[in-house]
Amino acid sequence: MSEMEVKLTKLASCAGCGAKVGAGVLAQLLEGLQVHRDPKLLVGFDKSDDASVYQVAPDLALVQTVDFFPPIADDPYTFGQIAAANALSDVYAMGGEPKLCLNLLCVPKDMPHKAVHELLRGGYDKVYEAGALITGGHSILDDEPKYGLCVTGFVHPDRILTNSGARPGDVLLLTKPLGVGILTTAAKAELASPAGQALALRLMTTLNKGARDCMVRYRVHACTDVTGFGLLGHAFELAQGSDGALTLYPEDMDLIPEALALAKEGILPEGMYRNRAFAGPGVDAGVIPLWVQDVLYDPQTAGGLLIAVDPLDADALLTELKGAVPSAQRIGVVEPYRGGARIRLRKRA
Repeated sequence: MSEMEVKLTKLASCAGCGAKVGAGVLAQLLEGLQVHRDPKLLVGFDKSDDASVYQVAPDLALVQTVDFFPPIADDPYTFGQIAAANALSDVYAMGGEPKLCLNLLCVPKDMPHKAVHELLRGGYDKVYEAGALITGGHSILDDEPKYGLCVTGFVHPDRILTNSGARPGDVLLLTKPLGVGILTTAAKAELASPAGQALALRLMTTLNKGARDCMVRYRVHACTDVTGFGLLGHAFELAQGSDGALTLYPEDMDLIPEALALAKEGILPEGMYRNRAFAGPGVDAGVIPLWVQDVLYDPQTAGGLLIAVDPLDADALLTELKGAVPSAQRIGVVEPYRGGARIRLRKRA
């Protein structure tokens, strides 16, 4: 294999956040593990949140997360950027600012050195774009390449955003289009158009920094990033954690047209089925077509933020987001939970 011939996606059996263990299986794996209590641990793994948060001073808390996955792009530099953007996203979803990062790298022993260098360069460039630093890391040999980051960020203890604080009446906003997982799955089979592939790469390399910087100026009650569990998987966790219900309007969402067409043809990532198995029992899909639902379950890599904002601030935040994120959308509302499905998909009356 020459330095220029390496195609990273051919070296992996799955790609990006589609490689995540399903949310339902993950819950079973964690079941019964003792959770030690510490009053300074403000958010732990028992909350199914995006990152852990530990208070170190009255006005300072550390946000910590880790994320890595197999290649979702053939170009090593692009893959490095995507993996870094995805790892940084969890800190942004908590309302924090990334500060320090550590590389996590697995490489086959015969992977060209130039490719490994470009992969790392992509990660470094994206981290520096975020205003953070890479200060070291760990690497091992593995049959499949994998890359990601351990990220530490800062947040004020009184301004932490979790996925369990949504309130009835809150408006739900989303900051990136949906369908990236379907496009990347199609690309591996050479079924995606060049324009579709370029769109997916552009979205996955876009930081959620702009969304975070906007939302912290408003009364946001909950936030999560939409990644491997798909919109409906992460929305279901938000609804459960907040003990509320969500009404979502797919016609108000930015669903990538090519992804919709591919879903209608049955070209879907394996992770979509895991997400449906996890969240589907809690979703009342109404009359929404199956292929539209498939896009809502599609695992996203470095997806956008799902934001629950006070209704009095919703219009102002949406307006500000329109100049700062790939696609600002008003997609639904939080309601009291009265039993039954946590999420209702509906058409506008």
